[in-house]
Order: sequence, then C-alpha cells, then structure tokens
Amino acid sequence: MDVLLNECEQRLNSLEQSLSQQESTVERKIVSDSALIETNNGQRKPVSKNRAANLAALQALMEQYPTVFSRESVRPLKIGIQEDLVADDKVSKSKIKRALASYVRSPQYLKSLQEGVDRIGIDASPAGKVTAEEAEHAKGKLKEFHQMRKQRKADQEKEARRKEKEERLSSKLDQLLTLNRQAR
Repeated sequence: MDVLLNECEQRLNSLEQSLSQQESTVERKIVSDSALIETNNGQRKPVSKNRAANLAALQALMEQYPTVFSRESVRPLKIGIQEDLVADDKVSKSKIKRALASYVRSPQYLKSLQEGVDRIGIDASPAGKVTAEEAEHAKGKLKEFHQMRKQRKADQEKEARRKEKEERLSSKLDQLLTLNRQAR
C-alpha cells in the first residue's frame, strides 16, 4: 500500500513539475510576443519586458474572470480581491499581484472610482461601495498621472527640438565645409 502511495506521489510531483515548466514556457512566449503594444492610432511600439509581463498577467486574469476584468467596462474592485483570487487558484499568485498592480493604476480604473459606486468581487457581485476618501485619492492619482504624462511629452518635444537644431547646425557646417573646399 505504501509503495503504491509513494508511486502515486512521485507521478503527481512529476506531472506538476512538467505542467509548471510548460506554463513558464508559455508565459515566456506570451511576454516575448507582447513586447510590442498597439497604440491608439494603430501603430505598434515596443514595451519593456516588465510591462509586457504585466500585460500578459492581466490578460490571464481577463480570460479567467471576463466579467470582472475588462478594458471596456472597468469597475472598482472589492477591497481584498487579491486574497479571493489567490484562494480561487485559477491564476498564479505572482501573476495576480502583477496584474492587479497594473490594473488598479490605470487611468480607466482611477476614473471608475467615483463615490458611492459599487465595488465588485470575483463573481462580479457587489462587494461594498467606493468611499468619498477613496474617490478623492483616485482623483489625486489621476491628476498626478496626467501631469507626469504632460511632463514626459514636453520633455520629448524639447529633446526633438534640440535634435532638430543640432541636425540643422550640422547640415550648415557641412555646407560651409563643402563651399570652403570648392573655393580652394
């Protein structure tokens, strides 16, 4: 009896290890495939591996819980939903943490945090309401997000102008050198 039990445990461990290896291979492929993200205007731009991993983890949650995690219908999540997701055991804990961190920091999620709006649990049923304090905090985070985006855009434009000026000067210098050589 003990021999049979040990053999079953060994087979189970072997299968779990094989499944874990397959999952990590699939996850690496998803992360490498999602290293390009489509922008609003239909172009694809590269993203960091970390961001790609976050997007892949979020995609896994969206597939397992489509009524809760959606890009079209973003709703406030229940306080403590992470523990519920871990207990449900459909997605690994590390993916859950990654996905939730990415999801709750998105501008769409912050906009959804309006005072009195229902929060939802993993079954999409109401699980509390957004308080005035939480709504104010979300407004502040959203304002920060927009300021950072505005600053980043201004920095990029400034850098583009600097490069353009540098290229013009370089072009003029090349023209002067050419004229100088021709004059000799």
